[in-house]
Amino acid sequence: MGLAGAICTGEYYAITQRERSPVLIVGVAAAFAAPLLPFLDPGHVGDWAFWSVAVFFVFAWSYYLLRGRLVDGPASVAHAVTGLLYSAFAMTGLSLLRSRADGLSWVLCVLIVTWGNDSCAYFAGRMLGRRKLYPEVSPNKTWAGFVGGFAGSLLGMFIARATFFPALSVVDCLSVGAIGGVVGPIGDLSESMLKRAYQVKDSGKLIPGHGGLLDRLDALLFNTPLIFLYANFLRGN
Repeated sequence: MGLAGAICTGEYYAITQRERSPVLIVGVAAAFAAPLLPFLDPGHVGDWAFWSVAVFFVFAWSYYLLRGRLVDGPASVAHAVTGLLYSAFAMTGLSLLRSRADGLSWVLCVLIVTWGNDSCAYFAGRMLGRRKLYPEVSPNKTWAGFVGGFAGSLLGMFIARATFFPALSVVDCLSVGAIGGVVGPIGDLSESMLKRAYQVKDSGKLIPGHGGLLDRLDALLFNTPLIFLYANFLRGN
């Protein structure tokens, strides 16, 4: 998870930043370290995360004020911080979920609602897709694909309940499935918006024929924080 976070942050920086700076190196290193916090110091993850981001924020502003291109300074700082948070929230959330007694089951649920959505959206869009969902951002996505993906997320959760995670209630399945059905596509479209804004086809070349890791994990990066919040605070156990 640390490696995935570092790669996604590096790809985000490669898309958005013209200047390679020490700030970006620190940002990638921080994205790698963030998912390790739940295992290195489980009692103070929130403290470490908050103050690490705060220090990085000050460091980024200081660097671009003193050494960077002044005309690009504010935007560079914004992208440096966003690039870190983009992956660190999700990967740290997965680590925190994994540290629960039932953590492996929750991590599998995050993957299931994400991949179930992607797979069912693809097939529903290919077979039934007519009306475009958001052509200005992603011309291939359709409303039929969105509905099919939503159904895939819900179905995946009920399959999880019936097979390896009987502790889930019907409300849990509906809630987590709905998160994957709505928030996952938002993550996908958001990454498409990022690539369109910077006129790049893929986030990287790590996976031949598929692009970068950010292209593969875009929905997961949005699903994970909300499913973490549901599992730890809204569900209550």
